Amino acid sequence: MELNNEDEDRPTPRTVLGRRLRRLRENAGLSLRGLADKVGYPHTYISRIERGEQLPSDVLAGDLDTYFETDGLFVELLAMAQDSSIPDYGREVVEKEDKAARIQVFGSSLIPGLLQTEDYAFALCRESLPGETEEQVRERVATRMRRKRVFDGEDVPFYWAIMDEAALKRPIGGVKCMVGQINHLLTAVESPYVSLQVLPFAQGAHPMLGGSLSLLTLRNGATIGYVESFAAGEQVESPKRILTLTQRFDIARSKALPQSETLELIRAYLREYEDEDDS
Repeated sequence: MELNNEDEDRPTPRTVLGRRLRRLRENAGLSLRGLADKVGYPHTYISRIERGEQLPSDVLAGDLDTYFETDGLFVELLAMAQDSSIPDYGREVVEKEDKAARIQVFGSSLIPGLLQTEDYAFALCRESLPGETEEQVRERVATRMRRKRVFDGEDVPFYWAIMDEAALKRPIGGVKCMVGQINHLLTAVESPYVSLQVLPFAQGAHPMLGGSLSLLTLRNGATIGYVESFAAGEQVESPKRILTLTQRFDIARSKALPQSETLELIRAYLREYEDEDDS
């Protein structure tokens, strides 16, 4: 059977970004080294971007827009390329995060994505995606970090996260990484828009063991759900299923510690990691 290479030839945000950069550079009469000198980055880095092997950093994308006076073109293409790294089953939900009035999430064994530090996310992705290169992992992490901008806009959503105590106990990235991650949690909950609860081991079983759930209430009142497990996910919009998922979330919330007790537990884990780091 003859292979169809149509998908390989179809332009992607990554390849479009590289082609536009090469075209602008050549139209300006610049070599790779010449452009590198102008923007202050290694020419090998720019070459990889032009070939579609690597994405620019947020800073470089902005610098390219400034140098070529392209009115945000590279920043927009970078955002599109980063979004394309999100699995198809989760992309539509992620795209609606900045349209949500409220985001409710439950994670059974990990720190919720929008509360992760860059170090924690990198350590997690590096272990959970063994087939990807370090550069691919870093691009995924950059995408996750960019999603945090949902907290920087004018219409900041209320964010209510519940996580299993296992997320605090499991030392993703090692002790130093967890110290930074837990300190970040304590800072995040200072926002009036962020609520955090921990579901302790003492509560035993709960309705969402082994998976994660996101519920997004949009500004028009509609609610969509997103259920994810190992390397698979599903968007849910059926009112009947949304009701079922909301009930599961409410049961988990009823079993979780109030925020004041949650913070006490988080600080206790922080002291344990700090003591281990000092030893």
